[in-house]
Amino acid sequence: MELPDRVPGLTARAGITLRPWRLSEEDLDLVRQASRDDYIPAITTVPRPYTDAEGAAFVRRQWHRTETGRGYPFVIVAPGGRPVGSVGLWLKDLDRGRASLGYWMAGSGRGRGAASAALEAVAGWALHGLAVPRLELYVEPWNTASRRTAERAGFRREGVLRERMQIAGELRDMDLYSLLRGAPPEEDRAAEASALGRFGGTTGSH
Repeated sequence: MELPDRVPGLTARAGITLRPWRLSEEDLDLVRQASRDDYIPAITTVPRPYTDAEGAAFVRRQWHRTETGRGYPFVIVAPGGRPVGSVGLWLKDLDRGRASLGYWMAGSGRGRGAASAALEAVAGWALHGLAVPRLELYVEPWNTASRRTAERAGFRREGVLRERMQIAGELRDMDLYSLLRGAPPEEDRAAEASALGRFGGTTGSH
């Protein structure tokens, strides 16, 4: 199928919505919060130290990823309209039948289930809206909160990949999680629910 050329708006459970990045004070403040985190800048392109120029460059990089067909970066928006995090769908290996996801949450948005709701919605859109056969994500074994987020969104742990990813200058082990479009219903319930009821058929422009 032809992939959309823009990041769509999606809706998720618990009043969470997802939208493209904007050059707005709210989104720049989200980047600013993330830049102060001990871990996020080490695993993403979030700048540290933060400046408004670097924050704007980060937002433009997200746009460029979609413009060049590399993926769909979403802002996670809490009820009331406050941006609290990001989730990205990355298409580097789409020709091999798979795509990957990554996500992060600012400290102010954690502990309320927003990350798992957002991940579930984007995964549902990818599997059933874009017909991606397999989704993967990688989590460091110590990162219990991120592992729980993946599991709540329906992902299953397949195993550990030794020295899989370079983080902060060193190769680290990563747990591999997956979610399959052709999985049995009991394994795929979260993604199916997202696809049928929450992304609203929005696969075009936003």
